[in-house]
Amino acid sequence: MRLAVLAMAALLLLAVPLASPLLADEAAEVRELVQPRIVEVVGLLKSNNIGKAERNRKIIAIADSMFDFELMAKLSLGQTHWSPLAPAQRDEFVRVFVERLQESYLEKLDLYTDEEVVVDEAKPVKSRVYLTTHLVSKTDRKEMIYKFYKGKAGWKVYDVEILGVSVVQTYRSQFDGFLKQGTFAELMVKLKTSGEFSLPTGNEQPPSGTGKKP
Repeated sequence: MRLAVLAMAALLLLAVPLASPLLADEAAEVRELVQPRIVEVVGLLKSNNIGKAERNRKIIAIADSMFDFELMAKLSLGQTHWSPLAPAQRDEFVRVFVERLQESYLEKLDLYTDEEVVVDEAKPVKSRVYLTTHLVSKTDRKEMIYKFYKGKAGWKVYDVEILGVSVVQTYRSQFDGFLKQGTFAELMVKLKTSGEFSLPTGNEQPPSGTGKKP
């Protein structure tokens, strides 16, 4: 029995170095996925040869290829509030949430001037990959971390940290606070109103806990 245990331990030790290149390859895969898309978005923001509506349409199409917006909606509402919902309510929440999230995303991009986007190395974190980027100006450097999971459709973003503050956690904190006193129907009325709930700016205090991941 002792020899069998030692043999198993030896096999596990041998397996550890073999796992690292695989994770590194996946991290590199994520970086290669994101880099050209960020370059494309920055190019659209800098271009003077495209109307704003067309520019936004193309940017959202790029975002759709990278983000799992439906999962972000579910995680942002939280399992406690998601589970009791009927399928029609879930569908409506996802649709409206994604509209507001994309709207907020485009509003933030409207603040872009001449900053450079630096894509750093992606890092494997358990079964996820975190890709750090920096928005660099002459006087400032802002960090954003894109968190990816791998599903049937490949690598998708399920959360973003802006200056250390999670987008999913920010929305979840807002929704949870509202639903402690209000109803889901009232939440939907608020959510359908532009500006009632918003993306983090980086000035907020990070909500406690890390939340569940996909």
